[in-house]
Amino acid sequence: MHFLDDSLYPENQEKLVIQAAPYGPQWTPSDSDDIPISMDEQVQKAVDCWNAGATVLHVHVRESNGKGSKRLSMFNELLARLRQAVPDMVLQVGGSISFAPESEGEAAEWLDYDTRHMLADLSPAPDQVTIAIGTSQMNIVELLDESDVAGTILEKPEYVKAYSEMVSDARPSFYTEHLERLGAAGIQPHFMLGHVHQLESVERLIRKGLYSGPLILNYVAIGGGAAGFNPADLMEFVRRTPDGAVLTIESAMRAVLPLNAMALAMGLHVRVGIEDNLWGRKGERITTVHQIEQIVRLSNELGRDIASGAEAHRIYQIGETYGTAEETIARLGMAPSRTPGQRGFTVPGRG
Repeated sequence: MHFLDDSLYPENQEKLVIQAAPYGPQWTPSDSDDIPISMDEQVQKAVDCWNAGATVLHVHVRESNGKGSKRLSMFNELLARLRQAVPDMVLQVGGSISFAPESEGEAAEWLDYDTRHMLADLSPAPDQVTIAIGTSQMNIVELLDESDVAGTILEKPEYVKAYSEMVSDARPSFYTEHLERLGAAGIQPHFMLGHVHQLESVERLIRKGLYSGPLILNYVAIGGGAAGFNPADLMEFVRRTPDGAVLTIESAMRAVLPLNAMALAMGLHVRVGIEDNLWGRKGERITTVHQIEQIVRLSNELGRDIASGAEAHRIYQIGETYGTAEETIARLGMAPSRTPGQRGFTVPGRG
């Protein structure tokens, strides 16, 4: 992304899209008073997030016993109710479905490819399904300290072991087919990327014609196989992101707010919620709604407007498709691919 002299002025920035992740599939009901369990509670949580200012909802589902659901019928039920309760929100289903262990001592793992492909068959269809590119370690406890996990299952060694060994499994055989299936279903892929090398893989997919469409990204700074909290890594990812892409910043625990403050200032977008963070000030719990309200206050102080639901759909380009690799490259502002025999650097707009 290129920053002009006036790029930090809020009147020149796109309105802020707040992505809320209130369901937290890795947590158990004992970990937080803010975890919705019944279907009614899960729907009401979406309404509360909307009323607070969030316009994108990251969707996971819980069974009545409090465990993260792996049943796609439950996703269908929740999506149908959300379409009625928050019709203007962008509904984004988490592509892992649920990676939480079934019980103590069991592995934390992503579901198999065939099951995850079935997200393209959800009815009603969500606006987005998140997709990982490239298999990597997903050790979500690597960056956490005692204060981060106080009062949660992550104080227990068996859960620490389960999550420290988790892998985000997304090989080319998965993501090339998954992108095709999502496209055929009219569902936008939302790319969840942990570092610039995964971004490079997405660029190669585009240049090979394996993905044509808007480039909607989360930079996932959670450590353990993805980027950590170093602002230099964030800035390199921002620098390498095409100007025509949409970039949201996602992090973990008390790093969420400072990294989101950077995103706010730069004209990027933010993600909040108990899936990522349980804490306000050190030792003080915070709810998803309070995190949204915190971002709204900070954005107001900076003078940056909050996107409405309709504006979030426009910014995320929901429903838009591009026809070819060349159109995608041009719409994203990427340097054109080299033509046969061409020497030197390629420049957008130059034939």
